[in-house]
Amino acid sequence: MEQAGKSESPTPKAPLDAVAVALRRARELAGLSLNELALRAGIAKSTLSQLESGRGNPSLETLWALCTTLDLPFSQLIDRPRTPVQVIRAGEGATVASSEADYRATLLSACPPGARRDLYRIEAEPGSPRDSAPHATGVVEHVLLASGRALVGPTDDPVELFPGDFVTYPADQPHIFQAQEPATRALLASDHT
Repeated sequence: MEQAGKSESPTPKAPLDAVAVALRRARELAGLSLNELALRAGIAKSTLSQLESGRGNPSLETLWALCTTLDLPFSQLIDRPRTPVQVIRAGEGATVASSEADYRATLLSACPPGARRDLYRIEAEPGSPRDSAPHATGVVEHVLLASGRALVGPTDDPVELFPGDFVTYPADQPHIFQAQEPATRALLASDHT
């Protein structure tokens, strides 16, 4: 939609077909019913059913809750098969938005078999923080701030980052990413043990 010479782009959505297949496979491998997984993850059974049917618009929080419950790396929900050489242009890629903050994560690279590191491009705006519940035991996150300013790290002791600053912290405890300036951008690497 055009307004005063500016175009309004739609909010990016998760790749629902990949999410549906991955969720169903992981739930079945875990031997859980729809109802049992929904209860353990703290989400509505109808939401899980929609996701496994390739419908809905899942928030980052919903997908993380399911991954944590299934002990599944987040990237396995949204990653698509890759070619040997891959370019992801700015504004492209499998993106999931937070329902609680102006925060979007775009999967840039998922770990190949045998490795456990995923890379994400983060785009965030000032306002509500992206509060993350603890991930699986042993998960560590690394953040390199590209632009803007942000508070990042353990919820009880975040670090203020400026462009070019890097922080690493345990992500198996509550942690936060809160943009302090417009157009805050970062690279986030998540290591799984």
